[in-house]
Amino acid sequence: MNRIILRLSILFLVTGTYSDQHNKILTAEWINSDEAKAIAAVHRYQWLGNNTAILFDVRQPKDERTFQKLDPRKAGELFPVVDREKAIASLQENLGIKDSLNFLEWPISFDQKGRQGLYIYDNDIFILNLETSGFQRITDTDAEEKSPRFSPDGLKVAFVRENDLYVSDLERNREKRLTRDGSETTLNGTLSWVYWEEIFGRQDIGYWWSDDSKALVFLQTDELPVTKMHYVDFKPAEPRLITQRYPKAGTDNPIVRVGVMEIAHPRIKWVKLDPYEYICRVKWHPDNKQFTIQTMNRAQTELNLFFIDRKTGKNLGQVLKETDEGWVNINDDLYFLESGDFLWQSERDGYAHLYRFREDGRLVNQVTKGSWALRSSGGPFWLRRSVVNIDEEYGQVYFTALEKSSVERHLYRIEFDGSGMERITREDGIHKIGFSPDGQYYLNNYSNSSTLPALTLHKKDGTKLHTIAKPRPELLKGMNLQTPELFTISTSDGFHMPAQILKPGNFDPDKSYPLIFHIYGGPSAPTVFDQWQGSSLFFDNMLLNRGYLVVKFDHRSATAISKELENRLIMMMSGPREIVDILDGIRWLKSQPYVDSDRVGIWGWSGGGSFTLNAMTNTKEFKAGISGAPVTDWHYYDTKWAEFAMKRPQDNPEGYKKTSFVKNAKNLHGRLLLIHGTYDDNVHPQNSWHFIDELIKENIMFDMMFYPMRKHGFGDKPAKIHRHRKMLEFWQKYL
Repeated sequence: MNRIILRLSILFLVTGTYSDQHNKILTAEWINSDEAKAIAAVHRYQWLGNNTAILFDVRQPKDERTFQKLDPRKAGELFPVVDREKAIASLQENLGIKDSLNFLEWPISFDQKGRQGLYIYDNDIFILNLETSGFQRITDTDAEEKSPRFSPDGLKVAFVRENDLYVSDLERNREKRLTRDGSETTLNGTLSWVYWEEIFGRQDIGYWWSDDSKALVFLQTDELPVTKMHYVDFKPAEPRLITQRYPKAGTDNPIVRVGVMEIAHPRIKWVKLDPYEYICRVKWHPDNKQFTIQTMNRAQTELNLFFIDRKTGKNLGQVLKETDEGWVNINDDLYFLESGDFLWQSERDGYAHLYRFREDGRLVNQVTKGSWALRSSGGPFWLRRSVVNIDEEYGQVYFTALEKSSVERHLYRIEFDGSGMERITREDGIHKIGFSPDGQYYLNNYSNSSTLPALTLHKKDGTKLHTIAKPRPELLKGMNLQTPELFTISTSDGFHMPAQILKPGNFDPDKSYPLIFHIYGGPSAPTVFDQWQGSSLFFDNMLLNRGYLVVKFDHRSATAISKELENRLIMMMSGPREIVDILDGIRWLKSQPYVDSDRVGIWGWSGGGSFTLNAMTNTKEFKAGISGAPVTDWHYYDTKWAEFAMKRPQDNPEGYKKTSFVKNAKNLHGRLLLIHGTYDDNVHPQNSWHFIDELIKENIMFDMMFYPMRKHGFGDKPAKIHRHRKMLEFWQKYL
């Protein structure tokens, strides 16, 4: 796996000055620029119901981007589907001439026929008609409209306004209100924060269209029992106070129920279910007569699947129950077959695999098996969807998995009965797969750690038909960009941790270098991948140019290899168990002759910020560290995430005590920089405030940088640039 390509011939000076007039110097400003982002970009795309796709080339300058259609039967030909200038003129006619409206943007979605694109501008809904290249305003109110989605037939749009559900009939240009009890604490068709973040993966999925476009299933949420968080702005003169409903570990969750209604006569039928804490998933059955609901208990050790009647909302019974001694991971791999059977992902044998069941929940067979796991090839790590195509005619399912390597993602095919498994993608690396609706073609967004992404079109058997977007290594010319060497580090008990190291272009094995360890460390949330690493690679190269080595490695519970490894963290997450592997890795690195063992640093964001504090308060291995937006005590985090491993504080007081870095702040070893946004509605600033207060009590010096009104992930360029420069300044001063 040891691979370093793209070793260009011109070297940067550590001082950051030009060594040659042709050098490109990496700066914090440049790595946060549109130019830098475009280097690894490929087309965005959406498959349509007729098995063509709409493409959008984000590598082009914004004012040249437009929509093109790909017909896989005519590989190599892209057809324009809109008059860009006419569409922009129509948009500006509706909204006025603004700089932000001088170019086309990728829409929220296209309808399945590819005739319309859905947008929100100035909190109102607009539709772009691709045939006429004209924008049509759908709503015109002072209130904010959000979460719009086309009906499957493309003739209607559902949306949420002031926490009530509405539907707009596009042919008749009529709006209908479907619910009438929305309020500050009653949400219809839109999610509370904890559901948005932890259950639906930062997507506001609070309602589902039936395939016949005549009915909606939706979630209604009562947030009244939920604890509040407050954020104080720095403006205006009397600062704005923002309130958020956020359930802290051990406190009450929002109360969520499921309703179903016919659009023509929107009388709500409320579904009655066995006792539950969370509604995890809703999915319509292909017959349109019923739908499924997945529920979970508070301890997250049981997940139940129910079938519900559309006409009455009656619970037709529990079909399946998943249990786990630690916690059940939610996934999106539920697929109904024409035979009446269904496919379902389960970790019941310790690994994520596919199983086939009868409609009544009787097991037919395990489809995939082995000491490896199914794994999504893209998206947030806590969203699990590995099936990408089902071929009913040949009785085959296509999926992505870690079978070849835990640091790669490949496409596989297997028979429904579990026979004939075959790996389709061949190149080492990460393959992000999107199949056409008929399952005959797929698009592959592929890269590896030393190769920029490419987008290619393939037949279902893997035969490549066309390269839509080639890698563009020429854009890296003059940067002397180094790419990672992939390897493994053995723990003291013989587990091989995936690892990568970046070394300066002029690396001399006879010299010793300071080393920076970058960590995240959450359960099944690896940082080591054989893929192009984007903007983080550019920042890491800025560190290389200043004489540092940069390393990542994943302790065993972070690798995503198995549920067994995840379950090591039951009742004790982000605490003493993971640190054993981390210490093995750091001590091995310190034993290498090219590492200056007295100058080792650690940094991470969110969970990685937590592990930075863990390592700096429970070991003496690090000279300096940067902790960004850390959880310092699980009492301060949300119910769903904190409790899946830790359970409630009242059920696991000892575990909460042993994983609290606040209690260990007095043991801080090494210089610390704490970074946080004051409007972080995910990991609240109180985490850092409490840790800081303990440092003050102990008269321990440290550095901190708080960013006014920034959230968990900084969205604006000035803050990103400033943060990068602050980190560089800190490393150069203290490491």
